Amino acid sequence: QVQLVESGGGLVQPGGSLTLACTSSGSIFTIWTMAWHRQAPGKQRELVAHITNTPNTFYAEAVKGRFTISRDLAKNTVYLQMNNLQPEDTGTYFCHADNRPRWEVWGQGTLVTVSS
Repeated sequence: QVQLVESGGGLVQPGGSLTLACTSSGSIFTIWTMAWHRQAPGKQRELVAHITNTPNTFYAEAVKGRFTISRDLAKNTVYLQMNNLQPEDTGTYFCHADNRPRWEVWGQGTLVTVSS
């Protein structure tokens, strides 16, 4: 399995943009699905977007048209480009490598705060 390190979180004003990066310690080419989840204070963790090894992408309704997930196989990195951020996008964003049934790995999370 791999280790994941997220980066790119921070404070941004409503309407602003951020790009999150999730870098894997090993190749992501054969991992079934790489995903971004988020957890707002007091709420359950939810799926934001994922990209498969095909690659196909999926987005939660709340972020469609604003967020884009992509990957750079040469850098073993998955990105989440987030545009037109809103206060409800605030939360800790977690990267997830899903290679079940063999293994799955979570990153430590990166905090995104959208506030004026």
